[in-house]
Amino acid sequence: MELMLILAIALGALWLMSSRTRKQQRAASEFRNNLVAGDEVMTASGLLGTVVAVEDDVITLESSPGAQTRWIRAAIAKKIEPPVDEIDDVEDDELEDDVDDEDDVVSDADRISHANDDVIDVPDDLSSLPPARKDGEPDTK
Repeated sequence: MELMLILAIALGALWLMSSRTRKQQRAASEFRNNLVAGDEVMTASGLLGTVVAVEDDVITLESSPGAQTRWIRAAIAKKIEPPVDEIDDVEDDELEDDVDDEDDVVSDADRISHANDDVIDVPDDLSSLPPARKDGEPDTK
């Protein structure tokens, strides 16, 4: 009896996993069948390009202006969505006013956006360096 229960649970788990895989395969197939010229896509090997032509099972991609390559439809992994427009600075200021003082946490995005605020002046010659010592040894002070 216990063996039958364990076997039934195992078969149920296998059925659920296989149905999920079939759904994913069906969605991928539907995506590939709906490709049209102008879609931004990525191949399974990581090449990014724009669909130029669709002929049966052959998709022609343009990765850079004038560079076209042909791919089998199954090699197209996913569609690349266009980037979302950034929020204007005015809207950012309004958002910052809405945040309480208790939530003054600096995010990584803020840190990165202000990383180039401090300009480091690097001399292009040795004229600003201190003179070398007379005995030829470097100054280690």
